[in-house]
Amino acid sequence: MLARHHEPIVAIATAPGRGAVGIVRASGRDLTTLVHAVCGKALMPRHATYLPLRDARGEAIDHGLAIHFPAPHSYTGEEVLELQVHGGPVVLQLLLARCLEALPGSRIALPGEFTQRAFLNGKLDLAQAEAVADLIDASTEAAARSAGRSLEGAFSREIAQLREALVHLRMLVEATLDFPEEDIDFLRQADAQGQLSRLQVQLQVILRQAQQGSLLREGIKVVIAGQPNAGKSSLLNALAGAELAIVTPIAGTTRDVVQQTIQIEGVPLHVVDTAGLRESQDEVERIGIERAWAQIASADAVLFLHDLTRQIQADYLASDEALAQRLPSDVPVIHIWNKHDQAPEAVNRPGISLSAKTGAGLDLLRQALLRTVGWQSAPEGLFLARERHVQALRSVSRHLQAAECHLDEKALALDLLAEELRLAQNALNEITGEFTSDDLLGVIFSRFCIGK
Repeated sequence: MLARHHEPIVAIATAPGRGAVGIVRASGRDLTTLVHAVCGKALMPRHATYLPLRDARGEAIDHGLAIHFPAPHSYTGEEVLELQVHGGPVVLQLLLARCLEALPGSRIALPGEFTQRAFLNGKLDLAQAEAVADLIDASTEAAARSAGRSLEGAFSREIAQLREALVHLRMLVEATLDFPEEDIDFLRQADAQGQLSRLQVQLQVILRQAQQGSLLREGIKVVIAGQPNAGKSSLLNALAGAELAIVTPIAGTTRDVVQQTIQIEGVPLHVVDTAGLRESQDEVERIGIERAWAQIASADAVLFLHDLTRQIQADYLASDEALAQRLPSDVPVIHIWNKHDQAPEAVNRPGISLSAKTGAGLDLLRQALLRTVGWQSAPEGLFLARERHVQALRSVSRHLQAAECHLDEKALALDLLAEELRLAQNALNEITGEFTSDDLLGVIFSRFCIGK
């Protein structure tokens, strides 16, 4: 994709199907020919002009609005022409074909190519470009607002401040390498240790915010597990507030995975209901149970349901214990004691007692889920982040910790210190795209929609 960024591109920028308004967008270094061919005249920059948009014979394809954005004051940093017409698929296809015909060397844009050009032309950094897609894909209001803050540059500014402090420390260390006989005194006078400590504190603040932002974007996969008839499907329905899964007194009713996305305090939860865990000779149910264990292994949290009405049954308790021991040790487990409405006298056990039928205890469960995955009440100004941002910040943290070891006066190693600081800066630069491989750019922008 990068090798073709000099070619003019055209795309339909609105979703497929019929709508009141449809948009065709073009971007390139010189769109003069296109503007005159389709609009019949030059357009006043950044002003919407209502006129007929014409085909090659001069006949109107449709009447609509045309807006010309001269470079560099446009979304992509190139010349951009935006044509707004009635949102019929045939009209939009005719207009798209006309633009491709009238603009020499043009082609249909690849997914995300408009935003990629904005990045390549310095209109957005990579974190802001990713925020464009995150804003479009946001599944909750909190995620949308946080993506908007990232698009405005909130996350990028935090990274820029951290980078500035890191560069200052790097310059100090690099300068010290030129005067090795004075290294300890020079670094002490410049408070290199204090600068590094403040960097680490600042980094941890940003990392915590990024982890919260990543939860908002990615959501949490929560798997409901337990023996048949423990109330797993009822709990899914109660959390979702809708009858999504079939509920019957017959053991083994759920034979496949049922998933629903809900939200708690703006955090998306992908709740998965699974087949009851037990030994079964039924081939279909056995496959469902295998899928249940696969879902449990990939979960961010597991809700393990116990049936309070069967706690006096020795075989049930033994099966519960055996299943609990099979749960992955690296996945957080919340033990749920269900059907409290039918066994109110049952002795409380570690976990949460609730009734999926009446809804009692659900609020406690929701708060426990958020605590389990590390969610804190969203602070004002939270920005959206991706898992790759979190991993990059963790890499920065590791390099700064290694740098601190090399800064110790008893084991001072300036060359290793300088290298760790350089690697830390490279990891920071990957977030905003100042140091990013072309392969990574291709993956990121290929996930955008066409026309964006």
